[in-house]
Amino acid sequence: MTYREVLNQRVAAISVSESPDMPELGFTEEHLRDAMAEIARHLLALGARLAYGGDLRTLGFTELLFELVARHSRKQDEGDGQMGVTDYLAWPVHILMATADLERYTSELTEYAKLVLLTLEGDCCTMNERHMMRQGPPTEAQWTQGLTSMRRVMLRATDARVVLGGRVEGYKGVMPGIAEESLLSLQTRQPLFLIGGFGGCARDIAEALGLILPSATSRPKWKGLDALDAFKGVDMDNGLTREENAILAKTPHVDEAVALILRGLLRLEADGRFAHTGS
Repeated sequence: MTYREVLNQRVAAISVSESPDMPELGFTEEHLRDAMAEIARHLLALGARLAYGGDLRTLGFTELLFELVARHSRKQDEGDGQMGVTDYLAWPVHILMATADLERYTSELTEYAKLVLLTLEGDCCTMNERHMMRQGPPTEAQWTQGLTSMRRVMLRATDARVVLGGRVEGYKGVMPGIAEESLLSLQTRQPLFLIGGFGGCARDIAEALGLILPSATSRPKWKGLDALDAFKGVDMDNGLTREENAILAKTPHVDEAVALILRGLLRLEADGRFAHTGS
């Protein structure tokens, strides 16, 4: 009989980007990368697959996830071979890249890593179809449509979402990326884990939901923040109590955050409370 880890059937989306509050909190981008790596490593160890929506910058978060998966991957005879990470590239992201670069990047991926190109409407796009598209800068409207389409595709393909950090200025789309992804999770009652210790968009969301008190340092509201008012005080549907979610939303300690995320996921799995199986 093939051995399966407890989260073998689950796909967890990870949302992360630099927070404007990190220097004030004593963090650097390296701290954020380490935090993401630690969360991803523990999820992979329990058999979960990972999903990420991002670009392919050198030394970026996508590359970090692919490296982690390659390091922690198991042979087919040690499991079901499903462990891995899928990176979703929204149309406005990959249309800026040369097809040759995309092909070269894809050819370097291991069997445990997958790159999914999406059309503007959110349909999967083959490399042959991508060859037929003209490379060039998207319009603002195309950025908004393409990013929202990608986030809806990821929502349907995942079982839970973990968010940390997040820029609140200079973003593309209808609102900051982490905010839109979190809002979609809340609207569909997808388990959502908010790590606010790095500040940024994740902390703003935690404040809006009433999990933590407002920061003493105020800043202008970003577009879309008011949409979260309808979810103030709601159950996060993540297997954690209100008190545990409050701790997760403010802890600066990655090990504590990881322990809470795993506790919530394992409770959901044990109680059969996952809404659907990601694929």
